[in-house]
Amino acid sequence: MMNAAYTSSLRPSFIESGTSSRIRLSVVQHGRGIMGSNAGRQDGEPGERSAWDALVLLADADGSTAHPHYARLIAGSPGQRNLSDAVHALCAVHGDHPDMIADVLANAVQPEARDWLAIAATGFVDERAYLARLTAAVGPLPSTPGQAETESALVGERHALEMLARSERRGCATGAVAALLQDWRSIRRVLDVAADRFGVAVAPLTLPSETDTAAIIAELGTSPGTQRAILFGAQQLFAQHRGLWSLLEARSSARGDL
Repeated sequence: MMNAAYTSSLRPSFIESGTSSRIRLSVVQHGRGIMGSNAGRQDGEPGERSAWDALVLLADADGSTAHPHYARLIAGSPGQRNLSDAVHALCAVHGDHPDMIADVLANAVQPEARDWLAIAATGFVDERAYLARLTAAVGPLPSTPGQAETESALVGERHALEMLARSERRGCATGAVAALLQDWRSIRRVLDVAADRFGVAVAPLTLPSETDTAAIIAELGTSPGTQRAILFGAQQLFAQHRGLWSLLEARSSARGDL
């Protein structure tokens, strides 16, 4: 049987309020207790900083780089099975079409973000292709106890991303996209380590530049309400990725690979 770290997942649901929708996500439980935002924000409280500056603070506290298993994967010579497991999990969550960014672009809750989203969606097509090549190169999923529970958790993660992408709360989905783009630059380090290990050419990154994303998020988040929504969406995206790294960490421990 798997421990609680495997079976935890984020369960999204919409709560309608007037003409807007808000995503409610349950917290993730794992070996270190209940996961919340390390940045200490509740529903993305705005302050004197721009929406982008606040999002970067969230990324520093809650993004992939803050997770110990991520650090293991990019440091030195990570175990081959750990790398393979990470590539398979990232492909399971982010490799499907349409991906989260394409969903946000199609829903067009913030039309003024369309050009930026279109560039991001095109760039993420390239990332999905890179993920597909890596998944083929790393071979079969490492045999790990509790695979059924893992698959259920990954389905929950994908569903949570779909709910974020389809939120009608102005700013929520774009905040999630900005967080994904910011965190993906860190995730790319894991993918590139795997590419080097398994003999795959490292693909060029064609996502919007950090400068362009910073400019559009600062512009979109000038009102307090929209900034709250942007940061809320970002928090939830980071929470999904923290949950994913915790799942991979638990799987690695179960295989004796830590």
